Amino acid sequence: MAFMSEEELDNVRNECKTLVTKRASISGGAAIIPLPGVDVGSDVAILMEMIPAINRKFGLTPEQIAQLDEDTKRLVMLAISNLGSQLVGKTITKELITVALKKIGVRVATKSLVKYVPLIGQAAAAGISFGAMKYLGNSHVDECHALCRDLLKKQQETATD
Repeated sequence: MAFMSEEELDNVRNECKTLVTKRASISGGAAIIPLPGVDVGSDVAILMEMIPAINRKFGLTPEQIAQLDEDTKRLVMLAISNLGSQLVGKTITKELITVALKKIGVRVATKSLVKYVPLIGQAAAAGISFGAMKYLGNSHVDECHALCRDLLKKQQETATD
């Protein structure tokens, strides 16, 4: 992995959480538009860009993992498998994003319905959209951070043995 220290890893986590907040704000803004499907379409587009960006910052894109030595690659793939993540270390597709959105399906459905109530509904839809996007993004950041932290500890243990 490309991290030298826990501090460096924590800095990447903080950068990614800032990215998530910015993208969640965009999602909230799109939810205000009272046209069917615009909000969900924008959420998919935002996630298609955001998830790979987070993976890239943590060194967990398929391309970055492929460049690792065999032992490290095996360790990373085992850690991803144990984590059970469908988004870490994977090529992100619309199908994977759809699965992620289904995890927060009630929020997405509620957002789609309430936005047609004048003013209050649009504000509620924006809040739901912001919250849902922030939850998904931060959950992914936390998964990547935990995985890299564990790998860093294993690398440090191996280096001291």
